[in-house]
Amino acid sequence: MNPSTTPDSATGFTRRSFLGLSAGALALASTPRLFAQTINPSEKPLRVALVGYGAQGRVLAESLLKISDIKLVALCDIWDYARTYGERSFKSVGVDVTGYSDLDEMLAKEKGLDAAIIATPDVFHAPHTNACLKAGLHVYCEKMMSNTLEGARSMVQTMKETGRLLQIGHQRRSNPRYIFTRDRLIGEAKLPGRITAAQAQWNRAVTKDLGWPKKSDISAEKLAHYGYPDMATFRNWRWYKKFGGGPLSDLGAHQIDIFSWFFGRLPSTVIASGGVDFYTGHDWFDNAMVIYEFPQPEGGVARAFYQVQTTTSSGGGYWEQFMGAEGTVRISENPTQTKIYREAAAPSWEDWVRKNYLRADAAPAAAAPAADAKVDARETAALATYALPVTLNKAIHQYHLENFFQAIRGKAKLTCPADEAFRSEYPIHLAIQAVEKRQLITIEEPTV
Repeated sequence: MNPSTTPDSATGFTRRSFLGLSAGALALASTPRLFAQTINPSEKPLRVALVGYGAQGRVLAESLLKISDIKLVALCDIWDYARTYGERSFKSVGVDVTGYSDLDEMLAKEKGLDAAIIATPDVFHAPHTNACLKAGLHVYCEKMMSNTLEGARSMVQTMKETGRLLQIGHQRRSNPRYIFTRDRLIGEAKLPGRITAAQAQWNRAVTKDLGWPKKSDISAEKLAHYGYPDMATFRNWRWYKKFGGGPLSDLGAHQIDIFSWFFGRLPSTVIASGGVDFYTGHDWFDNAMVIYEFPQPEGGVARAFYQVQTTTSSGGGYWEQFMGAEGTVRISENPTQTKIYREAAAPSWEDWVRKNYLRADAAPAAAAPAADAKVDARETAALATYALPVTLNKAIHQYHLENFFQAIRGKAKLTCPADEAFRSEYPIHLAIQAVEKRQLITIEEPTV
């Protein structure tokens, strides 16, 4: 049997099954800002292929082209419109890539590739990653690893069998602000004191399904080959269980990963609620609320609540926070949403300010109370607020990609290898099951 059409036992799709586009409209006339690629002459550049040029592929491309010791040489996408868009975008900044519509063709023709960046729909992560690993490439694959546990397991197994590196795109694990918060503020300074709860959210306003430019349709035959019934499904694959994991996977994967990473263990249980309550024609629920239980070394349980809404921005904001008896640490990729609060009865944090672990915010001006103002005696007084004195000078994905390339060169260890990512993503799959089954689920250590 031709290996390019051999079914992948973990997914039911062929190795040639390929990508759709992720969110974001494309326009050939509007080239995104890319950055000219410069190569460090002291090292041979790593030759890299980008597989998938949807919205996430374009975000990764911007970071890739800022990294000095890599050379982007190939671009693969089944949609002619997207691939042409990418080729023109790269050429406009002096980067020539060879375009392919088929992954196996690219792997056969592109000799000397060192690595592949996979930014395709979730269902294709396993077959594409496994094919690239077996071809001898190191792989950076976007999260989630797969929309099925079986697909994700196959990626870990192939990584181990081939001895190649597989980094999963939980980019917060390479973010200096998150590393500093976890290791210094919570690990060393223990600013929250005994952590009693955690919370995270990512809410988005109502959006219409994605369309596509006229005369850019993929043929019905080609769509069917990759499992898509029509262009609407191809463009909005994230809403369909066959192709993606829904908002709890797309958005929640980043933040639920932070719970396990910061607590240093998996949760013991999960209960959740959600549904398809607003949109029509979608498989995946448009909202979910999840509660995990994390047993604590001091005894007791810290409950972690996660919420994702796609029907209201509720003022915007995406963040994770860890709440304790002495303070709360809220962290976000958006620095304006990062805040640290000290409880009034907590020990002084001045030593940590002097050590530059914290930056004290200016005290808010106290307005004179109105003569008839009444304050609820049960309300906690306003807390002292602090900022995180760690600023970034790179795009948020660049740190994670750089870690991947440094690991290939033997100069670093992966911050999110596939086996660790599988363990962290396991509770996300179980949260989806909890929504569907409407029951509490006990979480055991996963096996690969």
